[in-house]
Amino acid sequence: MKQKIVMNVYMKCDKCRTKALKVAASTNGVSFVGLEGDWKEKVVVIGDGVDAVKLTICLRKKVGQADIVSVAAA
Repeated sequence: MKQKIVMNVYMKCDKCRTKALKVAASTNGVSFVGLEGDWKEKVVVIGDGVDAVKLTICLRKKVGQADIVSVAAA
């Protein structure tokens, strides 16, 4: 079952945004990664069997502060 995960990630520059997208795209089961919001502060991940908690922990380690906003069926 595909799910849509929206996460709020603190990204202060374009390099941080690129790094966050690469980290999210390298996760197993991800089929789409994108940015959302007025200041492109939200990372949207759509995929099958993606673990939102593990992805958030990985983003916190490699990019910075990250919080799960929503997890819903896509």
